[in-house]
Amino acid sequence: MKLSDFEALSFDCYGTIIDWEQGIWDATLPWRERTGVTTSRDEILEAHGSLEAAAERANPTMTYPRILRLVMQAIGERFGQPATYQEAAHFGDSVGRWPPFPDSLAALTRLKSDHRLIILSNVDRASFAATNAHLGVTFDAIVTAEDVRSYKPDPANFAALLKAAAGLGVAPGKLLHVAQSLYHDHVPAKAVGLATVWIDRRHDQPGVGATPDPRTFVTPDWIFPSLDAFAAACDEARSRG
Repeated sequence: MKLSDFEALSFDCYGTIIDWEQGIWDATLPWRERTGVTTSRDEILEAHGSLEAAAERANPTMTYPRILRLVMQAIGERFGQPATYQEAAHFGDSVGRWPPFPDSLAALTRLKSDHRLIILSNVDRASFAATNAHLGVTFDAIVTAEDVRSYKPDPANFAALLKAAAGLGVAPGKLLHVAQSLYHDHVPAKAVGLATVWIDRRHDQPGVGATPDPRTFVTPDWIFPSLDAFAAACDEARSRG
């Protein structure tokens, strides 16, 4: 395979395009300031990863802001400092405030010149619309957990992605999935036969951050430390023909 072989790119959004770890950390600020909790950033992020995955498995049709409220409550309980209703609501409504990575807009603009772009995200439509206002990119298709009524890594989400790609006229084998999360994206994408690109945003940091360990072996087809590096590789592959 070559990067120039693909007509369409599907993206996980949060963790890949959006710096969700910074967004999550910032959204816990009211709780941290009120309680004086000294729990580290990495401890909170890793707790978020496991607690969010559990909440999504238990509540596949619940909207993402409500999932996040449950997660904030569970984080407070885990660290012995229960969150208030207002703190959980602040956390739940924070997605639209999570910042893009500095390279995201420019990289997406470059990639869009030669590809159809599809979002496959574990959020609701309203949250993604708030995010997309920061990006200024028109995606050719958007598939959310709210649409599918399940959360990645459920195979149903990837079935919906393949259906959306087919609806755009993307031929089989011409869709490349681009994501940071091995757990949410690479394992299930490989299971349905998709080629994948791992945007390893945590390449220079220890631990797993806000993404659960997949607990299974998976091999992405390409690995890049950023979307900028991926876009540059696509430009080079296109120039070579």
